[in-house]
Amino acid sequence: MKKVAIIIPIFLFVFISCAKKELPSTSKAITHEQWTALLQKHVDELGRVNYQGFKNDSLVFGEYLQHLSSHHPNKKNWNSDERKAYWINAYNAFTVKLIVDNYPVSSIKDLGGALYKINTPWDIRFIEIEGIDYDLNNIEHDILREEWKDPRIHFAINCASVSCPKLSNTAYESSRLKAQLNQAATDFINDTTRNSITAEKSRISRIFKWFSGDFTRDLSLVSFINQFSSSQLNEDCEIEYQEYNWNLNE
Repeated sequence: MKKVAIIIPIFLFVFISCAKKELPSTSKAITHEQWTALLQKHVDELGRVNYQGFKNDSLVFGEYLQHLSSHHPNKKNWNSDERKAYWINAYNAFTVKLIVDNYPVSSIKDLGGALYKINTPWDIRFIEIEGIDYDLNNIEHDILREEWKDPRIHFAINCASVSCPKLSNTAYESSRLKAQLNQAATDFINDTTRNSITAEKSRISRIFKWFSGDFTRDLSLVSFINQFSSSQLNEDCEIEYQEYNWNLNE
């Protein structure tokens, strides 16, 4: 009986917690002009971020984060591209918040650990959207990669590091999302500081190694890269992966 008495409350707690997360939001789809204004002000064309500028602009930045937090995407009122754009912008904006809250810092990887009693900065559960708590890993892996299975997402989300795809200085918007994702892929793959591509031998970002399954779901890795690369790789070319620079992208 004691075992039953213990198990039932735990079951009810899990059930209630899950039920709370399943409650559908009634929010309507939002646009992200406020995020674009902040990005235009504090991110240059190369994707270098002025974190001190975001910190000085904390009132406006906080308003945008609150705008995100009070509008949870839902399939009733949001179409697929509206949800997808929202989660990309949310990932990027909350990554900037994580750095700003701890600035100055040399690398995002300096966060986590004993400071937050958590393994990595991507596991810090600091994001709340309509009462549901998230970390950056939830947004990237459980939502963006799981729901859309679109490898271009890897070029749109930014991890605040030099070797990451650059942080776009305009927000992602549903009305032009396909073009924006194609451009993000083109910019990253043809960026010689992140990828060195020739027909016979190429040294490419470790992103292609870490998420190889995403890039080879429908095509070979070479075929995927060739869709966006100005220099075409031979199918049997030699591929090496570059070291990843985790220094802050400022």
